[in-house]
Amino acid sequence: MSLSLHHLNSSASVNVEATGVRTKRAIAAPDRYDRQMAAESKKAVYAAIIGNLGIAVTKFIAAGFTGSSAMLTEGIHSLVDTGNGGLLLIGLKKSEKPADDLHPFGYGKELYFWALIVAVVIFAGGGGISIYEGIAHVRHPAELHDPTWNYWVLGIAMLFETFSITVAWKAFLVSKGQRSTWTVIRTSKDPTTFTVLFEDAAAMLGLIFAFIGIFLAHYLDDPRLDGMASIAIGVLLASVAVFLVYESKGLLVGESADPETVASIRSLVGADPAVETIHRVLTMHFGPAAVLVTLDARFHPHLPAAEVIAAVDRLESAIRARHPEVSHVFIESASMAATAGSSPASHA
Repeated sequence: MSLSLHHLNSSASVNVEATGVRTKRAIAAPDRYDRQMAAESKKAVYAAIIGNLGIAVTKFIAAGFTGSSAMLTEGIHSLVDTGNGGLLLIGLKKSEKPADDLHPFGYGKELYFWALIVAVVIFAGGGGISIYEGIAHVRHPAELHDPTWNYWVLGIAMLFETFSITVAWKAFLVSKGQRSTWTVIRTSKDPTTFTVLFEDAAAMLGLIFAFIGIFLAHYLDDPRLDGMASIAIGVLLASVAVFLVYESKGLLVGESADPETVASIRSLVGADPAVETIHRVLTMHFGPAAVLVTLDARFHPHLPAAEVIAAVDRLESAIRARHPEVSHVFIESASMAATAGSSPASHA
């Protein structure tokens, strides 16, 4: 790691090479954080795949016996969710590739891309097909059959979904802390957690819609209500997909760390005795646990170069100790003389 310091307390400039320990420290802490977060995310995804696959099979069997549009739609929904779990696993695997010359900040954003694909699949494969199937059954109602199969399958599916959503919720709680649920969802940088959580929540609501539609269709002897339940499920899935597309787009474009993290970093740097002023703290997520931090700070002009170098090391260690998700720290500093016409110095 190279550090170029222009110490402007005198007319001379000082160039220093800092290597070894700092480079190792930059890798070790984020790796431990990555493993913990990735393990929780994968656990939630695997639970969702197992649950959705079992549910899809039982729903299709029930739909074949009863001719229920809502049950067929639910089967499609579960099959789409199963495939989406596989896409998220692909994203998790690709995001773990180490940095190289082509992608010096790593491949963390691969996960954001695949999360976007999942959202598109939910919209088209889940929402679109469900709405189409529902409209078709409203226009051409099918003969109603004994709903017993449907009720059994819906009950079993709810048990599977309860298991899946419990695992997803536990994974979600790892990053929640003391913040509100909605705040964490809006600021989360790990799309696997909130995607699986939203999918499972939509699946549970879809089961409720299907139960209501099937029950009313038989109770009122009106098969069109079964088709209307399919439409309601499709609208629900499309709404979830639109939200996930919006969140994934923001992550792909590049989002900063949450305001609490930025404020914490600013507070850490400002508390250091060598720092006179902080101008800017800029951050960007390159993955759920890979954050770039750039600081524009002014060190006290009377400090010798060695003390400024020590302060840079100290700040870097303090930031990573409190925020292990920080993978890169760059510090740009200007002394009092720099503002009078000299160029600022860059520290990395």
